[in-house]
Amino acid sequence: MAALVHLVRHAEVENPGHLVYADLPGFGLSPHGVEQARRVGRYLGPRPVVAIWSSPLERSLRTAEEIAARTGVPVRVDPDLTEWAVIGRWKGHAWRDLPSTFPGDLEAYLEHPDSLPFADETLDALSERMAAVARRLDAEHPHGDVVIVSHQDPIQAGILRLIGSPLGALHQDKPGHGTVVTLRPGPAWRVETVWEPGESPRFGEKRSLRVLEHAGNPDGPTSA
Repeated sequence: MAALVHLVRHAEVENPGHLVYADLPGFGLSPHGVEQARRVGRYLGPRPVVAIWSSPLERSLRTAEEIAARTGVPVRVDPDLTEWAVIGRWKGHAWRDLPSTFPGDLEAYLEHPDSLPFADETLDALSERMAAVARRLDAEHPHGDVVIVSHQDPIQAGILRLIGSPLGALHQDKPGHGTVVTLRPGPAWRVETVWEPGESPRFGEKRSLRVLEHAGNPDGPTSA
């Protein structure tokens, strides 16, 4: 199995209208996002990375490229690392307009994401999609670290599935832009570290670990 699997949320996106961009083209990283991605690259650069896999969406690819620049490992794309399909229902709309344009949707998404009658892809399917990629890459790359660059909800769902936590905890302590959640594979996967790009870029220098099973209050929605 891989030494470690690093799940990386893409860096901040240029999105002045606060739109739900889902899989829309034309949403690249903001200047701050570029710096975040570079910090992620500096953080993971010293690690024995043997594979970098990314969502096909631009914001993830651009983040992955900064990691590749530091590690010398090429970026490969897996379509199963893309955004949660449920977000596509709202794409192009401003987050602030969702309650009036799609009455009840946002409230349901925040209150019971594991039971959404309007979802084309259930949270259970999303979590298994992401976990399956992580398990496959763990098996394919047994002699080093694997980096997976994806999106907020897919990463969170995959982590919850891999460590055996309830999917209803989707909105508890979700990863911010550029956050690296490092998992140690095994019969029972576990979270090793959680690093954010505002912290030291040196691996292992971090605050206390977060425990997803006992996280705090749900955050409000953020662009994915």
